[in-house]
Amino acid sequence: MVGIAAGLAAGGYVPFATTFANFASLRSNEQVRHFLGYMNENVKLVGFGAGFSFGMFGTTHYALEDVAALRAVNNLVILSPADGLEVVKATHAAAKINAPVYIRLSGVMNNPIVYKSDYDFEIGKAVKLRDGVDVSIIASGSMVDSALKAAALLAADNISSEVFDMHTIKPIDVSAVEEACTKKLIVTVEEHSRIGGLGSAVAEVLTSRARRPVQIILGTGNEYLHAGDFQYMLESHGLTSVRIAERISDTYREIVK
Repeated sequence: MVGIAAGLAAGGYVPFATTFANFASLRSNEQVRHFLGYMNENVKLVGFGAGFSFGMFGTTHYALEDVAALRAVNNLVILSPADGLEVVKATHAAAKINAPVYIRLSGVMNNPIVYKSDYDFEIGKAVKLRDGVDVSIIASGSMVDSALKAAALLAADNISSEVFDMHTIKPIDVSAVEEACTKKLIVTVEEHSRIGGLGSAVAEVLTSRARRPVQIILGTGNEYLHAGDFQYMLESHGLTSVRIAERISDTYREIVK
């Protein structure tokens, strides 16, 4: 599939190739590296069902390593839209640029709406959805809505949190990460492994700064838990809004005490 798409791109077309996110990123990883990375063909690879979207199908169908597997591929842009509107925005933006793109689709049917009106979408430019003075929460994909709800819970606990939708994981928005450095705590939230994804991308930016706040990376751990439905898996990995808020509150209280 990826090879055929690359051939079409070499012939002047702008192909969109789509399959399960774990197949797109892992099964075809060598083809992605060679054709989209090395040959820099203008293919748009769409991985649907990322994260725990496939529920009871289990670990074989979960895509929790896709960003980690693809982020090191040179020339590849990685987008992770937060809701249906942002999927449309990301698709149009991907079609317009002459570069290989991976679009990661997470969440399930009737995914919560984050954007209720039109807005400007720019590849490589995060969207600030909430202002705050204490904590900066940087989220991607399905976790953007959870981050916003967690921020509301934290506000009731007198912790003020800003929220960024980091819809572009590569290239990361360095200016947004630098802005987040003005807070006491940076939190990244992703429906993905804590290794190699959004949290790692943000941490790589922070390593270049002499002064930086504490960062905690919220995602899945270095383990395979028993399969379950979507909400059960989020709860098991601490990725519900309540669990996110609790982790942030505990860490923040330790920092400021």
